[in-house]
Amino acid sequence: MAALIAIMVLVGGATRLTESGLSITEWKPVTGALPPLNHEQWSQAFDGYKAIPQYRELNAGMTLAQFKSIFWWEWSHRLLGRMIGVVYLLPFLWFMWRGSLGGELKRRLWVIFALGGLQGAVGWWMVASGLSQRVEVSQYRLATHLVLALLIYSAIVWTLRRLAARSPAVATARLKATSVILLVLTFVQLYLGALVAGLRAGKVYNTWPDIDGGFIPSTARLFFEQPWWRNLFDNTLTVQFEHRMVAYTLFTLAILHAVDAIRARVDGTVVRGALLLLAAITLQATLGILTLLNQVPIDLGLTHQGVAIVVLTLAVLQTERLAARRQPNALAQDRPLPIGQPG
Repeated sequence: MAALIAIMVLVGGATRLTESGLSITEWKPVTGALPPLNHEQWSQAFDGYKAIPQYRELNAGMTLAQFKSIFWWEWSHRLLGRMIGVVYLLPFLWFMWRGSLGGELKRRLWVIFALGGLQGAVGWWMVASGLSQRVEVSQYRLATHLVLALLIYSAIVWTLRRLAARSPAVATARLKATSVILLVLTFVQLYLGALVAGLRAGKVYNTWPDIDGGFIPSTARLFFEQPWWRNLFDNTLTVQFEHRMVAYTLFTLAILHAVDAIRARVDGTVVRGALLLLAAITLQATLGILTLLNQVPIDLGLTHQGVAIVVLTLAVLQTERLAARRQPNALAQDRPLPIGQPG
């Protein structure tokens, strides 16, 4: 499931970078699983796209063949969403029928399933924002869609780790706190990255380390919209600047966390986890700079997004590794015996 969601996020990134997300203008959870099968159905789908502002203002004159190239990205993204729902639900129901799930694990899995259903609704809510008055989806809704997907992904990775019969690693309170802060900052950075993508802010201010002529832009340029807080989400300069500053903060904190782990002489798994996280954040920062300098080519953009998933995974694992447990393998303690197995 975690692998499928990671692929789903990458296909979603490609859908955004190829401007394909509005190519399907209807939400048909069941019948929409089938693509157009003949010329008449393709023409109907194309006519639906022609009726929205994106076609009229950005793609007027597009041929049917060109429409098909963006249609397949969005259709693949939605098909993956349907597959994930089936792949998750059928084994879940099977294990419940066999009586193989403990009470706490069952509750967690129901919550994850509910979040998955919510994600489908959020996806359409996002698409709907670009069908009437805009030529692209709302960056707010795009960021919500991405962060919710990665929250589900993180919940699955965390739950999987909690099924292992392990004791928590012994570490200082400071190490535990910095691991949590790193995880929270990673989610903040992912949200800001989605805002950058939604505003196409990576295609402007393509210099580094300066931005708009200096390391820190002028206040007048950062906060010219009213009310002031809208700049944090709508101003391309401010959003890109926020994304850069959080990246520097993450990098610095990852260094401090790794040094602290080494000096504290904690368990080797904690040190390795800290060093791997630092290495991934360093690679991600480098990719971010290259992506910016090259004005977001699709290959670098998707690589940047893929490594972001790796950073998130390592941050989740490090936090879980240091988090307290009631007892080893707590999720499985109240697991009933499968049907037919002697007591």
